Amino acid sequence: MTERMVGEVQMTRAGITIQSEPPPGGIPLRIAGIHKTFVSRGRTVEALHPVDLDVHAGEFICLLGPSGCGKSTLLSIIAGLDSASGGTVWANGHEVRGPGTDRVLLFQEAALFPWLDVQHNVEFGLRQAGIGAKERAEIAQRFINLVHLTGFERSYTHQLSGGMRQRVALARALALDPAVLLMDEPFGALDALTRDRLQIELETIWAATRKTILFVTHNVREAIALGDRVLVFAPRPGRIIREFRINLPRPRRLEDHALVDQAATILKVLHESDDTAGGVHAQ
Repeated sequence: MTERMVGEVQMTRAGITIQSEPPPGGIPLRIAGIHKTFVSRGRTVEALHPVDLDVHAGEFICLLGPSGCGKSTLLSIIAGLDSASGGTVWANGHEVRGPGTDRVLLFQEAALFPWLDVQHNVEFGLRQAGIGAKERAEIAQRFINLVHLTGFERSYTHQLSGGMRQRVALARALALDPAVLLMDEPFGALDALTRDRLQIELETIWAATRKTILFVTHNVREAIALGDRVLVFAPRPGRIIREFRINLPRPRRLEDHALVDQAATILKVLHESDDTAGGVHAQ
């Protein structure tokens, strides 16, 4: 019998059992001295200055900063899709040496398979993992329901809005039950209304699953609305210049005065750092 944890509900093939105090769905990460250099037109460029960071299991971390400051590079290294020039990433005490099922990276583009419908897009990773047809259908349906796409199981990507496609991508990632979600501006290409709705839904899903999330954004208010901590990056070379612990009660609304005040403080730090003006925005 397989078991999967979703917040305070333990779902099994036999049914649902309520758990009073479930363990975090995520795992801790340790980033120790990670840096990245590459050669461009005959000269060495430092893309990412050594980064040291400890992330607690189930923590929601937002990486905030302008383009070119190493945020996406750091996610790729944590995911095991890119190699660092130096330093080590540890996931739950194990050194990261490549991709793993404990970490999933979501991009701004949903990267769905256009020849598959929603159901089979969500099932894809499960099929690759060798899970049987009946069980993967049950798992896929559970996460389709979780992202509020019930009724769209047989729809293809061209029939879905941008926000719906991102929900499918999120359901596909969650179906694999990773401990860590690495999200690279997943809402960046969406309209403001859809983006606000997905922020709320992501926070709800995170509260239920307690995955460890690292979320890259250029949007200051989005970072404050979602994060337990906001790490501010500056470019040339990419590096963390400030950390802000967000102690505002949840759920947070973008128009809340306390959130707006916090955004003003962070924006000031960004604009005081070299070459950052205009690279991030408040809304």
